[in-house]
Amino acid sequence: MKTKNTTPAKQIAAREKALAMAGGQADYSFDFNLSSDNRFSYGACVIHNGKIFLVCGDRTDTLDINAIDEFRYVNNIGCAAIEYTVGGEDYELCRSDMKNAVAMQIAVKMMTAVKEGRTVVNNELVVCPKCGRTLKPGATVCLNCINKKLLFMRLLPYAKPYAKQLTFAAVLFILISAINVLLPVLYKKLINNFITADDPNTTGFLLLIGAITLCGLVIAVAQMVRQIITAKTSNNILVKLREVLYAKIQELSLAGITRRSAGELINRITSDTMVLKDFLVGLFPELIQQALIIIGVFAVMLIFNWKLTLIILIPVPLLILMFSSIRKYTHRMYHRQWHTESDLGTILYDVFSGMRVVKVFGTEKKEEARFNKYARRVADISQRNERTWNLIVPFANFLLGIGEYAVILIVGKNILNNGGMGLGDLIQFISYVGIIYGPIRWMAYVPRRIAQTATSLAKVFEIIDEKSDVAETDKPIEKQIHGDIEFKNASFGYNAYEYVLKNINLEIKNGEMVGFVGRSGVGKTTAINLIMRLYDVSAGQISVDGIDIRKYSQHTLRSQIGVVLQETFLFHGTIYSNIAYAKPDATKEEVIRAAKLANAHEFIMRQPDGYNTYVGDRGYTLSGGERQRIAIARAILRNPRILILDEATASLDTETERQIQDAINRLISGRTTIAIAHRLSTLRNATKLVVFEKGMIEEVGTHEELMRSGGRYYKLVMAQRQMSKLIKNK
Repeated sequence: MKTKNTTPAKQIAAREKALAMAGGQADYSFDFNLSSDNRFSYGACVIHNGKIFLVCGDRTDTLDINAIDEFRYVNNIGCAAIEYTVGGEDYELCRSDMKNAVAMQIAVKMMTAVKEGRTVVNNELVVCPKCGRTLKPGATVCLNCINKKLLFMRLLPYAKPYAKQLTFAAVLFILISAINVLLPVLYKKLINNFITADDPNTTGFLLLIGAITLCGLVIAVAQMVRQIITAKTSNNILVKLREVLYAKIQELSLAGITRRSAGELINRITSDTMVLKDFLVGLFPELIQQALIIIGVFAVMLIFNWKLTLIILIPVPLLILMFSSIRKYTHRMYHRQWHTESDLGTILYDVFSGMRVVKVFGTEKKEEARFNKYARRVADISQRNERTWNLIVPFANFLLGIGEYAVILIVGKNILNNGGMGLGDLIQFISYVGIIYGPIRWMAYVPRRIAQTATSLAKVFEIIDEKSDVAETDKPIEKQIHGDIEFKNASFGYNAYEYVLKNINLEIKNGEMVGFVGRSGVGKTTAINLIMRLYDVSAGQISVDGIDIRKYSQHTLRSQIGVVLQETFLFHGTIYSNIAYAKPDATKEEVIRAAKLANAHEFIMRQPDGYNTYVGDRGYTLSGGERQRIAIARAILRNPRILILDEATASLDTETERQIQDAINRLISGRTTIAIAHRLSTLRNATKLVVFEKGMIEEVGTHEELMRSGGRYYKLVMAQRQMSKLIKNK
């Protein structure tokens, strides 16, 4: 069964030609399908190594991006175009209907990024350079083009530590198989020499029955031991796979993790590793064992009667051809099923995490309908996949049965015509047919399981192979930091074509309290994320104590930074464990001291179990202000050299805020403190204020200096004062 390819042949040819012009590599590629006079003309464009390779019909062009002054995306009526300017003259690069509009918009932004010397990473739309398929967001591997043989080979080292156990299990299986091959011979003797004999020997009959019984006992014991060994080994391999994958996810940068949904990551750690474990200790060994059975029994049958043996094997080439023809289709089937199941997991994670919001807005029925929609989609795809196999496998079994029916016909006629074969011979040969057809029928299900395994393999190794955007140097620095921070022409963008921060130059001395001020979305939180090295700058440098932070060990750097984020997160556990999370080896006295400094001790002691009170999922049993004070205590416990407060007092009432501010004022002595607050009055005592606007620093100074200058900060303060007056008057 082959799926219909809906991509026009001319479009595919244009892709291949453009890719060949680029040397077989592409940083980005897209299709277009109109000429400048709006006639259909299939074309493709590949961006690679600072050049544009374009094919449209018989036209081919190679353009140097750096030689072009400007790129523009133009939205026309019913179509879109990319235009560029060279030496004051405007030209059209390509044109398409709206189907390719998004890809063309991204291409313009990426070409602009290349021209400006920015690194092209984290594309919003990733296209496989080989087949031209658009990959799902977060994916970096095309399942259609990946070398699946190499993927399967990469899985074998995970079974290597358990080679002895698996080998012993295989030996037991071979023993079981050998006994199963022997049993038809014993049955033949039982029938020919005793059951159908004119004068059977009772002693021989009993001995033969005993031998058959002993064979059954050995098979039962061997199967029991084999299953125990396999179960233990499979669990060890599963744990190892999950440990490796979880550790790799922990190593990824924040950008690498957020590119994928939580449900998708959970699916890879749980379901995909289970599939790989089943392959290593189930499918793969059994595949080898069943192949050995086929070879062994086939040899015995050839010796017994080679003509009948060949008759039995007539349907096998047809089966191989049939399953080979649907191999790629089955891989795509299970790829779609994996993604729909992942989407369903994401919905469950989102709803359970945000259940309070669901309840508050009364959207239970809406979420139920959304879940049912995705659950139905998973069921439909699963049903479609199962229907495909349920149509194929019974037909395959029927083909195999033809050989069996032919053997029964030929041997039966031989017996009826006294052709030299007895009833025992028929039973023996039919038993061998059953033994050899068992593995062949089992193998009819192998392509489906291999397709599932290949999908899970690609998803797991996609994570394992991914290089972190925030990588450690070969010899990272591990030392106590002083706390001096400097931004030197630092620029950063969450994608390749748009900067959030541009050419930031800022010096923060140890012991200073610096306030980051500005409207929402101007880059304040991004700046503190860069200091914590959750992301690396796209250009320029950030240094701590005069050393580029990229040279520090990430653990060393972050272990000396205390953070209270805008979104307070508490783990499911006790208040004590949440505070001690920042310093697991902290003493009880240190935890209580941190809670007191954060003004949290009193409300903690009012809880039923004090510090041993469970906070519930995400701390839902506590108020917003209580959660935030615990987060502040957690930051204080670390005794950081750099303290970062991102809206740390946002959820507190006025009286508690004053008390927290007093605690913070005591804490900032001797350490660098960076605070973000929309309530500007909380930053009045800052050493200096840094005002951000449109990703750049617009003003720097003390509260009094900035108020006198009458600039952006002055306008923000006056706007807040006016808003406060309006609220009071109401």
